[in-house]
Amino acid sequence: MLARGFADPVHDAQGVFRAVMDALARPGTIQALATGLAPPAPLTPELAAVALALADADAPLWLDAGLAESPAVAEFLRFHTGARITDDPAEAAFALVSDAAACPKFDAFAQGMPAYPDRSATLVLAVSDLSDREGWHLDGPGIRDSARLAASPLPADMPARLARNHAGFPQGIDLILAAPGRVAALPRSTRVREG
Repeated sequence: MLARGFADPVHDAQGVFRAVMDALARPGTIQALATGLAPPAPLTPELAAVALALADADAPLWLDAGLAESPAVAEFLRFHTGARITDDPAEAAFALVSDAAACPKFDAFAQGMPAYPDRSATLVLAVSDLSDREGWHLDGPGIRDSARLAASPLPADMPARLARNHAGFPQGIDLILAAPGRVAALPRSTRVREG
């Protein structure tokens, strides 16, 4: 039986969309993310909520190995979003990563083009912990003075990846970090320094 999507599709999607947009507009802030979803494992409620709010028929989804192994996950996402699931990360508008520590290298995903930087991918990573009291130092658009952000688990080379990503601005990927009940974001315009 197919797991249900949002109980109130319009208002629930708007709430998730707003939380994600606020997180992207103010990097380093942690936004509450109420989902009410029980998607098929290993898709977390937060990954599912972001996909249901952002993906559609014009925004292909890429799934990491853990998610791709489950036919129920692909069926749930196709049914509730209308999005095509792609095996090619370079085609994806959104990439859902359930095992954030094994996140593929960023250059596997669409980086946009100089004339169309918006044609890049957004990576949505499931993390278990988020904190704005420790971790990296952030600065850039949307940040007054500076901000802090810590998330785990992530790849050991994440600071170097984020530095390379920022150096390619306006091209590059944007990151959404989805923890239980919360979301934060690191857009490509944000400079990340280790704490």
